[in-house]
Amino acid sequence: MYLAAHLALLLAMLASLLGGALACMEAWHGQRQKLPWLERCQDAAVFLMACASTALLGGLLSRDFSLAYVADYTDSLLPVFYTVTAFWAGQAGSLLFWGLAMGLAGAIFARTGRYKRLAPATKTLFWLFFLALQGFFLVLLTGPNNPFVSLASPPPDGKGLNPLLRNVGMIFHPPLLFIGYAGFAVPACLALAATLSGEGRAWLEAARNWILGSWAFLTAGILLGGWWSYMELGWGGYWAWDPVENASLIPWFAATALVHTALLERRFGLLPRTNVCLACLTLILCLFATYLVRSGVVESLHAFGDGGVGGPLLAGVLFAVALTVLVAATRPRRDDPPLPELGSRPGLIVVSVWLLLALGLVVLLGTIWPVLSQLWEVSPKGAEQGFYNTVCLPLFTLLTVVMTLAPWFGWTGGPKRRDVPAGLAGLWLALTIIGAFQGIRPILAVAGVSAAVVAGLSVALLLALVPGASRSRRFWASHGSHLGLAVIVLGVAVSGPFQRSHEQALSPGESFEFGGYRFTYQDLGATDTPGQEITRTEEARIAVSRDGKPVGVLAPQRLTYRNYDHPHTEVSTLPGLGDELYATVHDLDGQRLTPLKVSVNPMVNWVWIGSIMVCLLPLMAIRRAVGPTNPKGGAA
Repeated sequence: MYLAAHLALLLAMLASLLGGALACMEAWHGQRQKLPWLERCQDAAVFLMACASTALLGGLLSRDFSLAYVADYTDSLLPVFYTVTAFWAGQAGSLLFWGLAMGLAGAIFARTGRYKRLAPATKTLFWLFFLALQGFFLVLLTGPNNPFVSLASPPPDGKGLNPLLRNVGMIFHPPLLFIGYAGFAVPACLALAATLSGEGRAWLEAARNWILGSWAFLTAGILLGGWWSYMELGWGGYWAWDPVENASLIPWFAATALVHTALLERRFGLLPRTNVCLACLTLILCLFATYLVRSGVVESLHAFGDGGVGGPLLAGVLFAVALTVLVAATRPRRDDPPLPELGSRPGLIVVSVWLLLALGLVVLLGTIWPVLSQLWEVSPKGAEQGFYNTVCLPLFTLLTVVMTLAPWFGWTGGPKRRDVPAGLAGLWLALTIIGAFQGIRPILAVAGVSAAVVAGLSVALLLALVPGASRSRRFWASHGSHLGLAVIVLGVAVSGPFQRSHEQALSPGESFEFGGYRFTYQDLGATDTPGQEITRTEEARIAVSRDGKPVGVLAPQRLTYRNYDHPHTEVSTLPGLGDELYATVHDLDGQRLTPLKVSVNPMVNWVWIGSIMVCLLPLMAIRRAVGPTNPKGGAA
């Protein structure tokens, strides 16, 4: 079966590369007769990848340890839902999932009305780029990252899934990221194709839903990854500026910039060359993120080792950069309209785009600094959290302020109402100054909270003053998602700087006071279950009270998994919209906790509330195409 699955990937690679070659010949000779064959090549490749994926999933579910991938990531006692997630737990399986998602994206796009209304020349060039990219992935899957390597002497049981991956976040976080990455292949290939065919901005209307949908998937994957870290790693935070966390964040900045610049081109024809570059840059950064995670160039808890794909991925990234620059240079500069004035809504959107790109550049340089600095340092070190917080938080705060003021300016220049933007800016400054004089530190946290409050007030004023705003899907998609971002900023500005943590060794019956709460260690329960997936469970019960009134019971655990000697920590929380209490136990000395670590995380759940808003509300802007596409790229 696995030989057939590997053969299916080989045939999918052949179909993709031959289809790309056929598209190249058609484009070179200016012919369009073979366009249906290009679409059939894509359908065939997707079908073959689906067959291979089904074979891998079948091997996982049947616990066939003769397959190296199954033996590495499952065992006979792993629950079914974690067995399914093992599909994308490893390097080869996750790359196959990404390739399948990209193939499905191309096949679905070919059946949409927007695709059918594109010029034949654009379609041919689209398949040239898309099939070549898909073929590149399949070369990796049939060579250095083959998921169908069989073992000559299968073990009696597998190694099992890493305990850190046994979380509900594993079910959703990686697939959402990979679907987001894969979806950006459609607008990137469309941008290149339309630029070469001369079809203009029609590609933006065709790619509109793909940009928004892929952005939403990528955003959801990143934010869910933060929640997973918070609930699973036991260090009490949701973001550590880890290289792998940064790897997925960097393309998000480019994608968010693209969402906004695409709006300007669809409405006014602004920034056409920028949109082509941003569409391609987003996909290139997705590939670069994959390179960082799979090449071994950065050290991270989440990174894969070098599986032989680092070199090809880096070569692919460099080739894509060169191709993007070459294609963008073919667009005549005389067609580019001038940049908008700063005192207009388009001008403020451009400012926000520059802030997003600056943030992306800072995170990129900080992430790859150990790789760059090894050229002149013996022991290079990466940027620490303090660097990112010092540089990025002011930019995030400024971005929130610009985002708040932009809706109050007209599309053609000048504020629509001078009193509102001036009042909002003045209120932000006043709140920040008052907080500073009150001695609240750090001042950046005060500025962030003030920006979030002003952003919320701005949306409320828009609802009150703009007729029909509450019934407009477009309003909730744009301003609602901005409000969600402001809620995230509020949660980050409070929960990060004002988090309080305390560690103390405790014996049963002992207690201590911290952060206005009293923590009393009641007892430690231990359960042994030999022959099960979890062989030992140790659970401490910590009663929490405040001002003599009970608040709840924290129950942090230590779980010992079969095949893993070191116990795994499971956190316990008492949620709240104000303070959230968070407890972990890392070591035990008999019944004694050595130590118990508790954290008081103020307003951390506002981060997750805002995350839900940011992920879901933009989807309200997705729409079906109605009527033919007009020359300016909008719906007629």
